[in-house]
Formats: sequence, structure tokens, C-alpha cells
Amino acid sequence: MSYQVLARKWRPRSFREMVGQTHVLKALINALDSQRLHHAYLFTGTRGVGKTTIARIIAKCLNCETGITSTPCGECSVCREIDEGRFVDLIEIDAASRTKVEDTRELLDNVQYAPSRGRFKVYLIDEVHMLSSHSFNALLKTLEEPPPYVKFILATTDPQKLPATILSRCLQFSLKNMTPERVVEHLTHVLGVENVPFEDDALWLLGRAADGSMRDAMSLTDQAIAFGEGKVMAADVRAMLGTLDHGQVYDVLHALIEGDAKALLEAVRHLAEQGPDWNGVLSEILNVLHRVAIAQALPEGVDNGHGDRDRVLALAQALPAEDVQFYYQMGLIGRRDLPLAPDPRGGFEMVLLRMLAFRPADTADAPRQPLKPVGISQATVDSANSVAAAPVVAPVVAAAVAPIAAAPVAAPAPAPEPVAPVVVPEPAPVPVVEAVVVEEVVDLPWNDPVEPAPVQQPAAEPVLETASEQPELPPMPLPTPDSVVPDAPEWAAAPIPEPSVADVDAATPGMDLDDEPPLDEDYIEPDMDSAYSYLDELASEHAADPAPEPEPEPAAMPATGLALQWLELFPKLPISGMTGSIAANCTLIAVDGDNWLMHLDPAHSALFNATQQRRLNDALNQYHQRTLTLSIELIKPEQETPAQAASRRRANRQREAEESIHGDPFIQQMMQQFGAVVRNDTIEPVDALVTQG
Repeated sequence: MSYQVLARKWRPRSFREMVGQTHVLKALINALDSQRLHHAYLFTGTRGVGKTTIARIIAKCLNCETGITSTPCGECSVCREIDEGRFVDLIEIDAASRTKVEDTRELLDNVQYAPSRGRFKVYLIDEVHMLSSHSFNALLKTLEEPPPYVKFILATTDPQKLPATILSRCLQFSLKNMTPERVVEHLTHVLGVENVPFEDDALWLLGRAADGSMRDAMSLTDQAIAFGEGKVMAADVRAMLGTLDHGQVYDVLHALIEGDAKALLEAVRHLAEQGPDWNGVLSEILNVLHRVAIAQALPEGVDNGHGDRDRVLALAQALPAEDVQFYYQMGLIGRRDLPLAPDPRGGFEMVLLRMLAFRPADTADAPRQPLKPVGISQATVDSANSVAAAPVVAPVVAAAVAPIAAAPVAAPAPAPEPVAPVVVPEPAPVPVVEAVVVEEVVDLPWNDPVEPAPVQQPAAEPVLETASEQPELPPMPLPTPDSVVPDAPEWAAAPIPEPSVADVDAATPGMDLDDEPPLDEDYIEPDMDSAYSYLDELASEHAADPAPEPEPEPAAMPATGLALQWLELFPKLPISGMTGSIAANCTLIAVDGDNWLMHLDPAHSALFNATQQRRLNDALNQYHQRTLTLSIELIKPEQETPAQAASRRRANRQREAEESIHGDPFIQQMMQQFGAVVRNDTIEPVDALVTQG
């Protein structure tokens, strides 16, 4: 007997042998058992999912000699003739080859005749969407009211092309694609019965190549058996299909995770030996990243459609969520631009190198500074010691490299005498001002020393601070301006002696002043209306820069107790990204043994979910070297959070910088002599400039 291909040999002959499509089988079985039969059925779905097979089984169920049943015997003459394709009352029509209206009319002329052998005459019209519009019109009347012994079964892969009048007259069933898991399971059973050796990886390759069609999977299995000389091996199937080794995709991703450019290019070289479609390789990488993102959001939602579920879960643990999203977006853009590259492999390599070069910085391993005790900052003490040990630099240089302490400026000692050692007293009283809560994560100075909210202390003499990394400058003479009142406006400065005419003549010997007004009158020109109008315009522009803001909320109370401990603990935790942002807006409320309770500001809860809470809990467990149970409630904290503390410290530094600039004698001299105007929006603390640099 000649060889019969697997797709025909293993075609189901009853509903019991069907693979999948349970949603369709359940309705048909119940209808057959209860004798509630429709006169027209429409089966839709991709090729090879069982449309024709189900139609033939229905024909057997209707005409089996044992009666109308959902379990035909399969042994009677009618069942055998239907299985062999020679039953006279099962009329199979290929609509793709009989599209004319004459063919349809010929078909309908035979509908009036009763069945020859069976109980029902079954018309199976395959690819019914290929019929012409005239054929559909001719079919409408008979399809709506056929004789009681006629059943129509229509099958199509493109139901959108069917007229609504046809759809409304049929009972429609949509057959689903076969999942790779179901295909592999069925192929395992078939090859086991056929005694064909196989590898699981080979079956997964066939299951994916079938693209949801069981018939295609069986046909590919026949081809693989012939290609592998009676065996189905992964290497042979991969060579037969010309597909990419999925393990090489993971080699590329592992090199990206490790940041190893050498291993990355080596993986690309191995890929190039197979002459792959680089666009397809990039698509495979994106598919893996998509599944990794699903694994991070919902681990149990990862399918095993590629037989690599464990590897996907391992990648989900190794890659931060931010990196996965970044790599995916970079891959999408690179795939779009790949046709523009002069060489496909070069374009592919550039996409990977771009991922490697611009991947998010790993801030979790960055060294963090321990918290300092509440009080005067270490920078102030170091600055005071340096001032006591060295001569004072010129004010203009000091203003360029470090802020001056925000306190009343006392008259310095006459230059060039060195300044006596300075004893740092408590800071001057400063009113409590609420700082704007910053929601950004990257720029928040979490590592700054923790300082409490400002409290009122006795006034103190100023301390000149210099940046620790600046070299010492030679001593320069200091001007001797009058003392400045702390609350004086920015244009109040010490009187400057006006230059004489002789000095001006000596400075500008080539200028002809015969026709000019007297020099004194020319010098006091800034006091005229035009000068003041210009200054007033600048002042009005400067005053109009900040947009009117809503009334700020009451400032949070200074952190004490557990909240203060949380401010000290937060910079030491190995967290970053969204988890760090959430933790920065939390405060510790209660600690009961290993049970911790924290409050999170609801205004910052958009990114909060169970995954972020678990990551924060894991960071606490890692730091304390024991298992803690963390609970987070969405309640606005009453005490200061790390984000609010960082914002307050930054606002304090900004205010100190502005006060130091406005109080600098040289700046005041420029304002008095040249009408200069200081714009506060251009002033930045030295530490902010260093960070940006």
C-alpha cells in the first residue's frame, strides 16, 4: 500500500479525536444530542485548523446508520464512505474554481432532489468568499429556506468578504489558531505512535513554523522526517526551515546585560555565519524583550510558545524594567532605520552598540555617603578651617567658586592683614519656608547630609566658604564698604568715591571733550530718567518672570523619631528608578519587630504597585540581613519625606547663593557704578554647577 502523509492519516474522524476548538465542538455536540440542528453553518479560521474536518464529521453524525448522534460509529458503510471521500450525499464544492453564477444555479437545481443514501444531503462549500456577487444573490433564497433534508456548511478563511445577507442566514463558528504548545503536544503523540525519534527543540521549531495550522505542522513534520533520514532533530529542522537559532538571540541579550561589547560583536559574528535576515533577527530580539516585560509585570502570564519560558523568567530577574523598555524602544527605532543603513549587518551592529552605549546608568551600585549628624554641615566646618589657616581671597573670586553664608556682612579687617581664626557660631535666624516637592528622581541629591528644618538661632558673623577642589589663591586686598543692613534692598551699597576729571583724562587721552558736557554731569547720567526707566524695565521684567503660583500647602513637620531614621536609612538602600522615587516620598510610621509600616503620599502613587513594594521590601531585607514585612498605606505623611528634605536643602542652598551674590561688595559696587542688575534665575549653587559639569 502506498504511503499516506501524516496530515491525511491523522485527520480526525470524530469529535473525540479533534485537537482544540472545544468552544465549537461543545456547541455542535449539544445541538446534535438535542436534535436542535441549524440548516446552515459557517466555519471561519485560518488554513489547517479543522474547518473541512468538522464539516465531514457533521456529515457523518447526520447520516450515520445508528441515527443522528454526536458519536458516529465509524464502521457503517456511510461512515466509511465519508472517510474515503466517496459518499454521494456529501457534495464538496470548491468555490475558488466555481465562481460563476451558472455554476451556482446548477448546484441549486439539484437541491430539490432528496438524498440518495443518507438521511441528509450536505453541501460543503469551501472558500465560499470566492463566489461572485451574482452567485451570492442566487444562493440567498435557498440558503434562507432550504428543504428539510438539506444542510449547508460553508467554510472560509476571509469572512470579511462575505455579504451581510449571507452571514445573517448562517450559524457562524470562528475556529482558533493552534498554539505552539498544543501543536507540540499533538506531534509528540503522533511521532510516538509512528516510532520516529525526535528532539523536543525540533518540535518547538515545527510548532512555531506552523503558525497556528495543525495541517501545516503535520506536513512540515513529514518533510523533517524525510530531511533527517527518519529522525526529527533540531539541527536538521533548523537547517530545513532556515530559521535562526534562538539560543543566539539570548547570547546577544546576555552580552547586553553584561555590557560586554566584545561578547556582543562575537555573538553577531556567529549570527553572520548563518547569513540571516538581520531585520528578522532584530524582530526576534524584540519578541524576547516583549515577553521579558510581560514576565516582569505578570510572571505567570508568560507562555512557553518558544520552549524557553525558564530563560525568559531568568532574563526578567536579571534586567531592570527600565532597561527592558529602553532596549525595546531602541530596537523599534533601529528596525525602522535598518533599511537606511548602507550594510544590513552594520546597521544591526549599530543598533546593538547604541543600546550598549546609551543604556540607563546603574545607580544601584553607586557609592552612597553616610548621613551626617543634624547640625552644621561638614562643608561649613571645613570651609571655616580653611579660612582660619589661609588669607582671605578677594570677594569677586569667592563669589565665583562658593556661596557666602547667609548672614549680615560685617566690616572686614583692613587689607592686607590676614583674618583671625573664625569660630563658627549657630546660623542666623531664617524664617521657615516650604520647599517645592520635586518629583524628578535623577537630579534629587539623595546623598546630601540630612538637615532639619531651619530653626531660629542667634545671629552670627559670616563665614567665607571656598570650594574644596579650588586651589588656594594669593591674598588680595579687600575693599572697605560700609556695613550692609540684612534686609536692605539689592541696590543699597557703600558709597563709592567719584573719579576726578584728571583721572578720566589720563584714562582716555584720545577723547575730545571740548563739545561734551562737564564730566561730573556726564557721570551722574545714570540718575536721570532714562537710566531709571531702563532699570525699572529690567526690574519689572525680572518681577514678571515667575508665574503666579497657587498658595503652597503647609510645610511638613521636621522629621523626628522613626521618620528621621528613615531619612538616614534611605540613601543607603540599593534602590533607584521608580522604586527610589516611591521610597523618596514615603516616611516610616511604625516598626513592630520585623513588621514595618510606611505612609506614601497619594500624590506620588501613580507608579506604585505590588512590584515596587516588593523591590523596596527586598532592598530593606538586603540592608538589614533579615526578612522584614513591609506595608505601605496611601496616606499623606505628616513629617518630612526624603524628597521633601532634598527639596528643602536645595532651596536653602539656592537662597544662600542668592544672598551671597547680593551681599558681595564687588557686586554692589557694579550695581551702584554701572547700574547692573542681578537676575536671580541665573544664580546656581556651586554644588549644582559641579553636578551638571
